[in-house]
Amino acid sequence: MILAKILGGKIKSENMAKNFHSEAVVASYDDHIRKLIPGYELVHQQIEAILSIELPETAHILIVGCGTGYELSYLLQRHPHWTFTAIDPSAAMIEQASKYLVSLGAEQRVRFIQCTIQELNQQNTFDAALAILVAHFIPEPQKTEFFQEIYQNLKTGGILLTYDLIQPKDDKELKIMQSMAQQTGLSVQQSENMLARLQQDFSFISVEDLNDLLTKVGFKQRKIYCQIMNYYGFLLRK
Repeated sequence: MILAKILGGKIKSENMAKNFHSEAVVASYDDHIRKLIPGYELVHQQIEAILSIELPETAHILIVGCGTGYELSYLLQRHPHWTFTAIDPSAAMIEQASKYLVSLGAEQRVRFIQCTIQELNQQNTFDAALAILVAHFIPEPQKTEFFQEIYQNLKTGGILLTYDLIQPKDDKELKIMQSMAQQTGLSVQQSENMLARLQQDFSFISVEDLNDLLTKVGFKQRKIYCQIMNYYGFLLRK
């Protein structure tokens, strides 16, 4: 209802979903994401800073939804003794991410697996996991299972860092997001398309409900390490 009011019926949501299996979508993803997500690079700087303090020198990290490999590209360079398991259901995304490893000479430190977290089943394996801009795509009935699977794959004391778009409370918050996207490079039409995709692609949850869900999953520590507009980052410890 909120989106319909903002768009005044001008944009239909049919066929608006991003196809992350498409090579064309994958090729333009890195440039487009910086226009969509405010503070994108700053958030990743925070993630690296947190991991550098929290993890030992020889940590093993799970990247859930590795996408085009942005996390891999900077973490591999800054932490030469860390190893990674990077999963994504999209073969196109994994192929794009693997290209980073060629220039870095880091092929031996990353294992790519085309799968979902539900299919991984490597319990008590990882010192940390990253799920950045992933959980807001998971339908609400499956969100609990999504986080439970990550929890099971972490070692005791391991951490999970998330970053997702949280349920907008009213029309004004959506209009602010649209205005910010235009400031960072989207056209008016692209920003309207962005709002339409929110209705089709995303499964929102409030901060309060998400915190309750994470508590029930079993995470002992739950801390918001970042908030930019409606994007929230959680630091969670098993």
